[in-house]
Amino acid sequence: MHPVLFRIGSILIPSYGAITALGVLLGLALAQRTARILRVNSAKIWNLCILSLFAALAAARLLLVLANWSALRRHPVWLLGLGMVHHPLLAATGTITGTACAAWYARRNKLPFAATADAVAPSIALGLAFEQLGALASGSGYGIDAAPGFRLAVTYTNPLAAIWSGAPLGIPLHPVQAYAAMAFLAVGVLLYVWLPFERRRGDVAGLWLLGAGVTIYLTEMWRDQTGRGSLLHGALDGPQIAAILLVVAAALVLRDRKSPSQSTIPASPDASLPPSAAGRDPA
Repeated sequence: MHPVLFRIGSILIPSYGAITALGVLLGLALAQRTARILRVNSAKIWNLCILSLFAALAAARLLLVLANWSALRRHPVWLLGLGMVHHPLLAATGTITGTACAAWYARRNKLPFAATADAVAPSIALGLAFEQLGALASGSGYGIDAAPGFRLAVTYTNPLAAIWSGAPLGIPLHPVQAYAAMAFLAVGVLLYVWLPFERRRGDVAGLWLLGAGVTIYLTEMWRDQTGRGSLLHGALDGPQIAAILLVVAAALVLRDRKSPSQSTIPASPDASLPPSAAGRDPA
């Protein structure tokens, strides 16, 4: 594949960063659309997304600097290469920080929490689809060895794919990033289509948690396990544990939140009449 999208003199433009940035821009544009559908302040949704993105990136990079502080002190120029490092722990740190920042901003600006979560859910799915396409190009989060003759297999030959992402060179691999990209894109489309028909606020966000959890859990079966942690003697890896937590969170969000006194049976026609008219026989 192509870890470098193009060159400008001696400057390399990584495919991962460029494709992910495109996904972010498209996600921001989509968030403006979904905010208008849900009648949420689109300007505040824009600010929330931008602030959360910067918070997530800053937290992930700070963790990376702290983890490699001794090496960076000896070789400060390596700091410029940290943007090429991808790891599930960094993704988890950025996700938690970005979510916390978004919740803080929504509360501070009195945004309806459930509607805000519904508005950004399709955008997150779209952004992750492009992020996985960037990972496919760069070799990040590469798949396991493919069976001989597997037509969809990808083979990395550029040494930068090995240096930046640790991808093995010259070996046919499952294009698991493409599997994840297609799944996230399908989830995003379904969420967008479902928005006007949702029964109650928060359902779209709950469906996003469910779709993301299922996508991550299943696609991890085709990812190489190097550096992803393990549990139960390798039965589960770190992202799969996170995926299970996402599904549990989805169940909590999608549970029936109506009190017993609230009936799902439509009100009778007389309910719309004033008290003096309700139940009155026609003359």
